[in-house]
Amino acid sequence: MESGVSTSGLKKIMWIGTGTLLGAMIAVGTTVWADQKQAATPTEEAALSLPLKELRAFVEVFERVSHDYVDAVDDKKLLEGAISGMLSNLDPHSAYLPPEDFAEMQEHTTGEFGGLGMEVGMEDGFVKIISPIDDTPAQKAGIKAGDLVIKLGSEPVKGKTLGEAVNIMRGKPGTKLELTIIRSGEDAPLKIVITRAIIKVKSVKQRMLKDNIGYLRISQFQIRTGSDLIKGIAKLEKQNKAPLDGLVLDLRNNPGGVLTAAVQVSNAFLNKGLIVYTEGRIKNSQMRFEAESGDVMAGKPIVVLINEGSASASEIVAGALQDQKRALIAGRTSFGKGSVQTLLQLNNGAAIKVTTARYFTPLGRSIQAEGIKPDVTIDLVKVEKVDSQKLMRVKEKDLTGHLVNGDDGSDEMIPDSKEQANDKDAVKVEKASEELTQLLDKDYELNESLRIIKAMILAQKMQQ
Repeated sequence: MESGVSTSGLKKIMWIGTGTLLGAMIAVGTTVWADQKQAATPTEEAALSLPLKELRAFVEVFERVSHDYVDAVDDKKLLEGAISGMLSNLDPHSAYLPPEDFAEMQEHTTGEFGGLGMEVGMEDGFVKIISPIDDTPAQKAGIKAGDLVIKLGSEPVKGKTLGEAVNIMRGKPGTKLELTIIRSGEDAPLKIVITRAIIKVKSVKQRMLKDNIGYLRISQFQIRTGSDLIKGIAKLEKQNKAPLDGLVLDLRNNPGGVLTAAVQVSNAFLNKGLIVYTEGRIKNSQMRFEAESGDVMAGKPIVVLINEGSASASEIVAGALQDQKRALIAGRTSFGKGSVQTLLQLNNGAAIKVTTARYFTPLGRSIQAEGIKPDVTIDLVKVEKVDSQKLMRVKEKDLTGHLVNGDDGSDEMIPDSKEQANDKDAVKVEKASEELTQLLDKDYELNESLRIIKAMILAQKMQQ
């Protein structure tokens, strides 16, 4: 008998060893062996060998904790904690998902789930905000990409797994949760109270800007995002009553999502060429995606707007369009998540989310920990509109003895105010124009993107 291991411990070694082997068969079988018929090679057999010495140490620890810990602990909780620790120790994105968490993740990819409305990861033991999701309680409360959550209510985050922290953040709609966060540039931690809600995410929104230029915002990549983008552009062209001269594609604070959706969005703007490829250890993690559907914008200029909250699938789109010279990328360097996670369902209804590959742009750039660097940098600035009347600037008309304008205005058409008031279309146009002016006054980055794409459209017309 091994020193420090009881007879019951040896039985557990055999049980856990068998379970580990079966678990490995399930996990690997769903990704590699489904299409393999040949016998395993000696190298593959060696790769499946179990580290018995380490498993004995694990069983010894399991037995000591189960027997000696101050309070009785359920065996299931101990084993799930061990699995969770195994995965979370690999990288910030690999995780164990109990059955209820797995079901919630599936809901997330379809666009409806409960919670605060933000994409999160782990950094130095704290919850890091990758980005708040559009039109959710988190965004409305002022949560920003890069914030570090150090307390959830009265509970410190340090020492918790990402799954445990997410479970605390989820809850009954209408209930409140106070987040204590550390934010770059702030001298002291901030306390922000957020009211939980059912999060229904519409991944694609669109509106017209100026001069036949469309604006399309993708908040995250869901299963339907590719088809919704095509519909969104069609709606813009119908509203504009003509093809668009250019498009601003806004991917700011987009945390990513489904890989195939990113491929579909990229494909919508490319006639041909590589979109993205992945490399990993197993056969099915090595994939290449080529454009094939045709450019819905017919070569018209595109500006893709990104920032530090643009991650994963957003970076795939930005990288593909940048490398293929199909769009100009504006904003600030993106988050830098260049890895692919695969969901592998287990027999107990749970799943593991494990990193299986790195993805690369068409020119072979790895985005991991580097991000996509924009072609045109738009700094994060706070812009305040100045009332021009307060500047007291003197104009020609203010000078004594200035010449009068030669145009007496006799040919000017003065609309009947009553007719204009009754014209509902005119009222709608005026209201939309006011809303756009207010939006551009508040959103400096979008305003700059509009300037850039106007210059691109002009350059393209001059070439033609």
